[in-house]
Amino acid sequence: MRKIIGWVLLALGAFLLVIGLMASFWAPGQVKRTPLDTDSVTRLAGTADKLNPASGEVESLDVKATSITKADSKRSDDSVIVFVNTLCLVIDEGDVPDCVDADDPEKRLITASTDVFATDRSTAEAVNGEYLPAGAEEKEGLINKWPFDAEKKDYPYWDGLLGAPVDAVYDSTETLEGLETYKYHVVVDEQSAEVVDGVQGVYSQDKYLWIDPVTGSIIKQSQQELRTLENGDVLLDLDLAFTDEQVSDNVESAKDSGGTIKLVTSTVPLIGFIGGALALLAGAYLVFAGRKEETA
Repeated sequence: MRKIIGWVLLALGAFLLVIGLMASFWAPGQVKRTPLDTDSVTRLAGTADKLNPASGEVESLDVKATSITKADSKRSDDSVIVFVNTLCLVIDEGDVPDCVDADDPEKRLITASTDVFATDRSTAEAVNGEYLPAGAEEKEGLINKWPFDAEKKDYPYWDGLLGAPVDAVYDSTETLEGLETYKYHVVVDEQSAEVVDGVQGVYSQDKYLWIDPVTGSIIKQSQQELRTLENGDVLLDLDLAFTDEQVSDNVESAKDSGGTIKLVTSTVPLIGFIGGALALLAGAYLVFAGRKEETA
């Protein structure tokens, strides 16, 4: 009986070691990839000083923005994910929906856009070429998330208005609702840009992004954006940030995803290697000690 138990422990030990090796070398490449079923809604709120074209006056408004990002599974593959993003910024008055039509009778629409882009599922950097439909804008750098295992360093971050990447500079580490995040700072200082379709002007932005370093997801974001004509007249002075509810939801999601990643890449290998080694030692002792007794 002791010999049988010994062989069972040897088999168990070998199995646990294989599990530990797989969790160390194979599993990280599987779990540290952006899911192909990504379908998220992000909500922001704030204020805006906006030029009213009809009156020629700058109006101070409460605004809200809704960003919907969905993965296009047909265009995506094992290494690259393609996203379709719709963004809508509206005047927040009354019971306004997330977005309204351009011909909204109450003139509550400020901007609305649709974008298609592709990113590497691990590094989160933009991918172009065959993954994009005809006419889609090619991009560079990070777009909608940071890489898994983000570092305390600067990253190139895509700016859609400039049509070029800008530096997202590591600023500090900050804890949000129990989650450690890396805070990055993006500054665009009075750059010439097409501030409205067909209109050249001056564009500035001061943005902070709080990133979960484990998953690379954006937990919190705040931005101050200014668009003016070349003579300095204000077209849009925007102060926008993730809502408190959005930040809380992002924190919980990051904790869940990060917990799964740590379980697979840290806890399972530890159990596999330690448990496997102990089982092998115990099994070897029972088998070979039994043989010695039989020989004696």
